[in-house]
Amino acid sequence: MKNYINFKDIKVESINNVLDKALEYKSGKKSNILSNKTAILLFEKPSLRTKLSFWKGIKLHNGEPIYFGPDEIGLGRRESIKDVSNVINKMADLVIIRTFSHSSLYEYVKYSKIPVINALSDDEHPCQALADLLTIYEDKNTLNNLSVAYIGDANNVAKSLAFAISGVGGTFNIASPKEYSFDDIVIKNINEYGTGSIYHTEDPSEAVKNCDFIYTDVWTSMGQEKETQTRKEKFKSYQVTPNLLDSANPGVKLMHDMPAHEGEEISKGLLYDNRSIVFEQAENRIWAQTALMDIIFSINNEY
Repeated sequence: MKNYINFKDIKVESINNVLDKALEYKSGKKSNILSNKTAILLFEKPSLRTKLSFWKGIKLHNGEPIYFGPDEIGLGRRESIKDVSNVINKMADLVIIRTFSHSSLYEYVKYSKIPVINALSDDEHPCQALADLLTIYEDKNTLNNLSVAYIGDANNVAKSLAFAISGVGGTFNIASPKEYSFDDIVIKNINEYGTGSIYHTEDPSEAVKNCDFIYTDVWTSMGQEKETQTRKEKFKSYQVTPNLLDSANPGVKLMHDMPAHEGEEISKGLLYDNRSIVFEQAENRIWAQTALMDIIFSINNEY
């Protein structure tokens, strides 16, 4: 694996190995795999968790991170993607891109001679899904018989997570209004990737039955601000509440990739409920991405 653009870039049979490597780093493993190497953080969207976790992961590998924020580069605007890619080819060893358009990533990869990691696009958030799997793995001590309910928009976070759950043979239930669900092509691709099952319902209470984890995300993502009021109306019955958690399996855990809009997709105070593992998710961005960079720069890269 040279690049990590979509979750399925990791082979199904390698998922557990990636998570085990992440736990090794979390337990104190040291690395110089990025020694004398420069990693570019090229962000068209602002970030807290993504910037901080990648920055720390690069430093843990003894690499040098350099950050470019939303107003500095202007992929395809101030300079063409081809030009930016070829400049960075000459000056760096890894580029981590947080962007709007998934097609921009593919165009960047076309010209890149160094590894490219998708740190979020409008189509996928694969690094988040990898950290989510790690968090689930730590909580359950296994990925067998996994059941996850996702409440809300079938967005980039939901899509990568669905691939992840399919890859480990789990069940992924998504509750959303019909017009905000996955299309048939996405479902087909998810089913072809792994051995898990994916189900859609418009009823959140139906989705959470017998589930071990309930996941939610904002109703309106960055770039969709003009749809805010429409989405609030469409999703008003899709808020995750204590009562919804109560109707899932005993021991259910709450997940959210953050930032959260309390009072919308999640009721106020629920992030700090004793069933919440959202801050463990945030920390695990470090360890999942540290393992990912290790794998990409490994001599025997068979992932």
